[in-house]
Parts: sequence; structure tokens; C-alpha cells
Amino acid sequence: MMAPLGRGIAGPGDAPFLPPAPLFRILHVSTGNVCRSPITERLHRHALRLRLGETHSSGLVVESAGTWGHEGAPMEAHAATVCADYGADPAGFIGRELLDEHVIRADLVLTATRDHRAQVISMGHSAGLRTFTLKEFNRLVRAIDPATLPEPDPELPDGGLVERARALVGAAAALRGWLLAPSPESDEVHDPYGAPITFFRSIGDEINQALDPVVTALTGVPARA
Repeated sequence: MMAPLGRGIAGPGDAPFLPPAPLFRILHVSTGNVCRSPITERLHRHALRLRLGETHSSGLVVESAGTWGHEGAPMEAHAATVCADYGADPAGFIGRELLDEHVIRADLVLTATRDHRAQVISMGHSAGLRTFTLKEFNRLVRAIDPATLPEPDPELPDGGLVERARALVGAAAALRGWLLAPSPESDEVHDPYGAPITFFRSIGDEINQALDPVVTALTGVPARA
């Protein structure tokens, strides 16, 4: 007697059941979610696509929200200009207020400042070990030996990036108490809201430089020269 066909067992002429590819969610947090975190979200997405292409970069989901987020608001005009300066697409952005569900779903939370980090951690959901400021995470991942992380595997649906990203977050959390910032200010990205475009561009450059080693560590692919 044949066993009944079940989930994951293909019948005659059927394609085998394949489980969905795993995801790793990265959440960028600032105050209003119209300047810093949208810039960081879109530059981060753009960098992932440049290094991985559309297929494997889809396993790393990059989002943003604000602790006092302007729900439904568009990206600030200067912020959109900065995104375009780097070749990132600002189109279709919609501001969000940070909610518990965003923190619960996130595998990694990167904030603009230490105050934002404290606010995320205060929401609970065991967020402490996966929440860093962007510049703090930059500093920590640069101290991690890439050879200690799982190698990307193009044979896997997610390219092996989810396992690598999870290992990276764990390694960064373990280093946090040992590798301290030279000053509190060094872990901050200042708010450009209301400032001229020149200040927005300087903040965009800070964010882009902070993201570069983070994306390299996540993907195992260095930026093109």
C-alpha cells in the first residue's frame, strides 16, 4: 500500500514542495523616519543589490521606522536627494512609527543614536542582543575575523546569507563589552532635519561609510573599487 501524499512529497507529475527561503530582517531606526533612517534603509538596500544582485539580496530584508515616526509621510526632500546622489531609489518611501511588531520581527536593529537604541531595548522582546547604533555595529564588525563566519553558499535559496548574518550579530554582541567607543559621540549620527542640503550630504556620507563594512560583513562581498 502506498503512503498518502503529504506536504513535501511530490505526486506523479508534481513539482517537489520547497520550503520558503529564510529571511533576515534589518530594521533602521531614527526619530521621525523621514531623514536618517530612510537614507540608511535605501542606501543599505542599494549596496546589497550592487553586491549580490536581486536574487540573493532578497533574503536580507531592510526596513526602517521612527521612535516618533511620521506615519505615512514621504521621505524629506533633501534626504531623497542624498539617496539619489548614491544611485539609491527613494521612490515609494512611506514613514512608519516604530511598533512592537517591528522590533519582534527584526533580526538586527541599527539605530541612529544611543537614545534610539535605548528606546528600542526598553520595548522588550529580548531586543538587547540584536540592537546597536549603526556606527557601533560598524566598529564591532570591523573587529570580527570574516573567516569565523559561515561562508556564503550560492546553492542555497538565500545564498547562505541568513546563517552568516545571524552569526555576525552574535559575534558583534559578544564583542560589545570589550570593544568600547573612543567617545560617546563616535556612535552617533546627528539629525539633519531642517538643515541645508550640504549638511544632509555630510550625513549621507557618514551613513554610507558606516554601512560599507557592515554590508561587506553581511555578504562576504567587498565593495567594488
